[in-house]
Amino acid sequence: MQKCFRVGLYRQGLLHDMSKYSPTEFLVGMKYYQGNRSPNNAEREDTGVSLSWLHHKGRNRHHYEYWVDYDPARGERILAGARMPRKYVAEMVMDRISASQVYNDGTYNDRMPLEYYERNKDKLWFVHEKTKRDLSRILTILAEEGEDAMYDYVKYVYLGKKRKKHKEKCADESAYHRTCQ
Repeated sequence: MQKCFRVGLYRQGLLHDMSKYSPTEFLVGMKYYQGNRSPNNAEREDTGVSLSWLHHKGRNRHHYEYWVDYDPARGERILAGARMPRKYVAEMVMDRISASQVYNDGTYNDRMPLEYYERNKDKLWFVHEKTKRDLSRILTILAEEGEDAMYDYVKYVYLGKKRKKHKEKCADESAYHRTCQ
């Protein structure tokens, strides 16, 4: 919620992952909770499928799995990723940072979300290319310039929120401003 608020996504921050309170997701979370990874993975290992994940990704637009559909250009039997709207890509980034912080408690650094993405990107054949490029760019800013620069980029450039008047000139502020002039 706090990370979404920081980039101006107040409604999404308040409503983020509310489906986790449904019995389908909450009971699985209680049964399979381990603290260092998603309970959905443990459910999947135990039963062969994660009904909790299927429920979750079908109701939360900040997961790229939500955006998988048939691609009429390839025929009705071929799945492909639709381009995610920017506000959901931004929410996904905030979610990934939070998950990395929780699952790497005490050892987290700003490179971890990018490293996780890089390790798994070849498996993301179903994600729209523009969505992958956007995600990679934002996570690279986080890894190379830090959290403040990433928040500024997402809020003011990627989402195009209006900037309040500042006393300092743009060049005197963060590395983000130098890269965006």
